[in-house]
Amino acid sequence: MSSNLTKIKPQTGDSINVDEGGGGDNAYNLSMNLAPSELQRILHQSHYTNASSFLSNSFKANMLIDSTTICERSGALESTEYPKEKADILFSQFLEVWKIRANGSDVFDTIQDLIFACAGVLETAKQELSRYGEEKGRSNNWKWLEQELKTWKLLYALYKDRTLVQCGDEAMGFDGATLGGSEKEVISQLYNCNSTLREYQLIIDWLEACYECRDYGPLIGHTTDRSVSWENTLFQLKKKKQLAFGTGAEIVKSIDPDAPIREKRPLHALDEEDSMRLSRCIFQEVRQGRIDEATVMCKYYGQSWRAAIFEGWRLHEDPNYDDTIGANKSEKLSIEGNPRRDIWKKCAWLMADSKKFDEYTRAIAGAFSGHLDSLKSLLGNSWEDLLWAYLKVQVDIRVESEIRACCLKPYHPLPEEYWNSKMSLEQIFDELLVHNDADVRDYAQSKIGITQKYFILDNISELLQQMRRWIDNEDAECETECTPMTPHMLRFLTHIVLFMRQIGRVDKEDAAYHIIAAYVECLITMGDAQLVAFYTATLPSKTRISLYSKFLEKVHKKEARSIALEEAINVGLNVEEITRHTVETIRYTIPTDSEMTGSLQAGEISEFDQRKIKSLEWLTFLPAQRGELLWQANAMIRTYLAENKNECVRAISNMIPSDSLAQIIKLYSTKDDIPYREDCSIKEYLSYKVYIAAIDSFNEWTRLYHNRPKEPEPAMAGANFTERVAFEHREQVYRAELNHWRITLQEHVKVCRDSLYNVLVFPEMGWLIDPDVPKTFDSNTVIWETRLTQLEKLRSIYIPEIVLLLYKVLHVSKDFQGCIKLADDIASETRQLYKVYTKHKLADLLSKLANSSLELLNKKLDPWGYSAQI
Repeated sequence: MSSNLTKIKPQTGDSINVDEGGGGDNAYNLSMNLAPSELQRILHQSHYTNASSFLSNSFKANMLIDSTTICERSGALESTEYPKEKADILFSQFLEVWKIRANGSDVFDTIQDLIFACAGVLETAKQELSRYGEEKGRSNNWKWLEQELKTWKLLYALYKDRTLVQCGDEAMGFDGATLGGSEKEVISQLYNCNSTLREYQLIIDWLEACYECRDYGPLIGHTTDRSVSWENTLFQLKKKKQLAFGTGAEIVKSIDPDAPIREKRPLHALDEEDSMRLSRCIFQEVRQGRIDEATVMCKYYGQSWRAAIFEGWRLHEDPNYDDTIGANKSEKLSIEGNPRRDIWKKCAWLMADSKKFDEYTRAIAGAFSGHLDSLKSLLGNSWEDLLWAYLKVQVDIRVESEIRACCLKPYHPLPEEYWNSKMSLEQIFDELLVHNDADVRDYAQSKIGITQKYFILDNISELLQQMRRWIDNEDAECETECTPMTPHMLRFLTHIVLFMRQIGRVDKEDAAYHIIAAYVECLITMGDAQLVAFYTATLPSKTRISLYSKFLEKVHKKEARSIALEEAINVGLNVEEITRHTVETIRYTIPTDSEMTGSLQAGEISEFDQRKIKSLEWLTFLPAQRGELLWQANAMIRTYLAENKNECVRAISNMIPSDSLAQIIKLYSTKDDIPYREDCSIKEYLSYKVYIAAIDSFNEWTRLYHNRPKEPEPAMAGANFTERVAFEHREQVYRAELNHWRITLQEHVKVCRDSLYNVLVFPEMGWLIDPDVPKTFDSNTVIWETRLTQLEKLRSIYIPEIVLLLYKVLHVSKDFQGCIKLADDIASETRQLYKVYTKHKLADLLSKLANSSLELLNKKLDPWGYSAQI
């Protein structure tokens, strides 16, 4: 009894359902209630050479997505110019499918769409291979896609049965086969209630659909036409006396099918070749599950007895004993199947076990009689072929056991070796893993082979762990597999995880998150914001922030940054937290040796610092983040002030939008409602603005002071009239420029003095001093305490510096009384500026003030600049 006793996948377009009656050959091709039309669309494709019809028949009728999405993208592949990687379109196509189907009720429509996307790209690959050849068509790159497409079909067939059909069976409560039924009824009931056997048959159908015909030389149609069988042997026997020369070897003396075996003599040499070629073609049809086509081929080439042999495995049923047909049925109905199937089966098993027949004939008989050795000897170099052979035998044994247990009739016993071939799936995969053929072992240990194995075993937990080991390069099982984790492989694994999560088969979320995160890492290198954002959204909150932040670190143009944030918002990512994390990560980055050793001109900013400063742009897109923008900018400014990089401080100030303070106040309605943290950030930011304005004003004064107009050279003695006139003109111009310079310098002195004084007399409690801490605010955090320490250190550095600059401006402009007034400002208890001075700095300042007092004394004034009283 063969696995073809009950076919889940219809063999032809005329096959019927098990619940329907009917006669003819097709009536024996039983079809299960597992959505046969869908299985036919997905699985009934022998190979991909007819991919165009596959696309039209398989999925176009069921596509619910917009024709402007995947359909157009697949059509976009049809270009005359050869691009670099056309398969990369699958990244966006898979995303589109998943976005559309994410909230759908039928998750298996998603898999159908993914199969459609892969098939469309693969069809284009086939066209490229025929157009450009293997080198340009990258045939090796497309092999993975072929394997992926097969695996998606396997996943669809198995898990639709496991998720929908098996759950329905449990709800209906099938009790098992009923004793006394016909063979057909018993096996129909067996397939309905036995999910394991049904899965075996689904895998067989999948393997038959994925079979790729191998090139064994000329096919039978290339060397012979429709004729009688063994025509050369027949001709020689009829014309034996008329032939001048024989074939040189004795041939059979009879022309019946058993003659070669009975007489132990060969056919004519040409007929031997044709017979072997026909057997090979018939076996290929059997391997593809095309039994009807194999039968037609036998009849076409004049070997009708082979076609008759194919009828022997069919299940027996006499519809005349069926009470549901009706008592007034006067005509006798034809009997279905083979009533002596047990005898036929034993003969077929002995035929497969005999060494007298060629390997293809034995394998054909073995496929219908459960003879494993005959199949293994022929299919020993392909993992898929061997798995098909093993499962064909397993289905055959289980079906035969059920028939002999439930049908009330005696059966001829089968050889003990037949029953000894029964194995579990685990045993089958163990044998494939240690097979003698290197190709079989390599496939069994490959990533795609292991994935298919765990799908078949329904061991998703172990599959996820295995995937994680692949990603972490800790794989112990794939010792011979040295291929790296390519982007397409990561895409494939990630969507398996997403599908398994949808149907509730993921019990180890850590492994699932690890796989998706690896795919996101790969997408980051591609730079597609939509892809990165969508798959990042499927991860936990902390991982989302770190991964998307890592992506944002690689985006530098403003338009691209805006798009990246828009995509993040569309999928519900926490943009505010992500951008904050991005800026902090870049801010804490330590420069490399090459970045530190670069030579810069005065006033230039290194690329490393430019990258840090430009990272603040991430916080300028959303008005709600202006408070965070000031906080991060202030932290960056503190660092640059400590490094004495005023040009970086100035660049940061220019990076902050001018409406930031207004946006913060608008966000909190009134100024009084601004939180303490934002209030401190605003005051600190204004402190830096005042400092930058003071430094710029001093620099402008210094530039102007050192650019005094040069006095023209006097005319030489004995100069003529013309030279004297020219000198007088130059002197007049000089005096005018000098007068203008003095006026401008005096104005800049006032501006510079006021700007520098603004730092010293900063409102409220002083420059870089926070307002009073409210009771509700927790200021004991490490970050806050570190900030306060930094502010205090900056005050101790820059306030004495500002005082010295102010003193220099006043002293040079001969405002000695203003210099002495600095002592009052520093000693004032209002702002207590004296507390930021060290003894050394204070002594240096007092020494300079003493010089100003001496100047006042030289002007007949007292040391403080007042008129001396006599």
